[in-house]
Amino acid sequence: MAARYQISGRTAVAIAASVESGIRTGDLPAGTILPAVRALAERLSVSPATAAKAYQTLRQRGLVETAGRNGTRVRHRPPVAARRAELRPPAPPGAGDLSTGEPDHRLLPPLRPHLAAVATELHTPIGYAAAGVLPELAELAGERLRADGVPVDGVTVTGGALDGIERTLTAHLRPGDPVAVEDPGWANMLDLVAALGLRPVGVPVDDDGPTVPGVRAALAAGARALVVTTRAHNPTGAAVSAARAAALRHLLADHPDLLLVEDDHAAELAAVPLHSLAGVVPHWAFVRSVSKPYGPDLRLAVLAGDEATVARVAGRMRVGAGWVSTVLQRLVVRLWRDPAVADRVAAAGPDYDRRRDALRAALADRGVRASGRTGINVWVPVPDETRAVTVLRDAGWAVAPGALCRLASAPAVRITISPLSDEDIAPLADAVTRAVGPAHRYAFGA
Repeated sequence: MAARYQISGRTAVAIAASVESGIRTGDLPAGTILPAVRALAERLSVSPATAAKAYQTLRQRGLVETAGRNGTRVRHRPPVAARRAELRPPAPPGAGDLSTGEPDHRLLPPLRPHLAAVATELHTPIGYAAAGVLPELAELAGERLRADGVPVDGVTVTGGALDGIERTLTAHLRPGDPVAVEDPGWANMLDLVAALGLRPVGVPVDDDGPTVPGVRAALAAGARALVVTTRAHNPTGAAVSAARAAALRHLLADHPDLLLVEDDHAAELAAVPLHSLAGVVPHWAFVRSVSKPYGPDLRLAVLAGDEATVARVAGRMRVGAGWVSTVLQRLVVRLWRDPAVADRVAAAGPDYDRRRDALRAALADRGVRASGRTGINVWVPVPDETRAVTVLRDAGWAVAPGALCRLASAPAVRITISPLSDEDIAPLADAVTRAVGPAHRYAFGA
């Protein structure tokens, strides 16, 4: 625990509030190990049950997590704004930052001409009564989804993929419900599940997506929802294959009470066909963001789903945030309709594929195993994440530790290939090889 911060309180509520205050001020940064229950109880002169209740409250709110033999620690991104804490240490000056998971801004379509065109359309400001999903956006979104084989019973718009997933989960689940999530999986998704007070049930992932035995085990454990990344899986690059989709559809058909959520965040950037599971269970949602192909600042995602799910998501949004800005919706419509933008996005996907495949090939030549079938990340198993991250930082490369993305899966590091040039591949592969170490490398088979 941070040496200068002392947890205080005589009740579970007060103790939990003290820990939250330490997180908020940055005195208890991410990863801080908290005292054991009995040690804290003795220090505060309270019963162990009181201290345990405080920790339980903090876990339910997603502020801390149980780290097995390492006790209880502050989550890497707790759902409370911190004044001084950094989510991720900045890359060293001059280092190549491969830790962000962001697309290559050089490949994004220019927004300025489309923003100017939208400005000329805004003769009368949209008011509360007229706001909502623009019919032209809903129509275009439906066409695009149907072309990929996604059934469109209803469509709404949310403020990005994670917003859509959150609204879907809260529309059907309650705190404490078990949710099957990919392991390893998107760090933001794991954080969201914790923040909602849901219980994550890890599902192993291979190149073809969530494994059938893993999903079956999660269902046997009582999972009430399953979240699947259809392609460009973050962090492993997995994509649900036709065979895997067929097997999963057969399995899920016997679980009509399950909520299915699919995340297709890569959309047009994905180099493989979409094999959706949508419609196999009565309650489902398919979420497609525009952030990766068109720009992270475009906080808009299309959500298709069964009639009840779409109605719940849209209705809850109406009494909260209200709607996604129609200015933003108009901008997305213009981007979708512009052939030049479509060509630019279509060219970006193969560019990412070339860089990702080049890095994987260079690593394979050096005896290092790496995953990355689709998307903008490469996932490299390592024996020790801390050592690997440190070795790579010393070599001038900042990568993301796999712990941010894992529940029970093996250690690894995530490398985002977006900033890489052709000249970067060989020196990066050499650095990764040193970071992995010879014993681990040869264990995989060179």
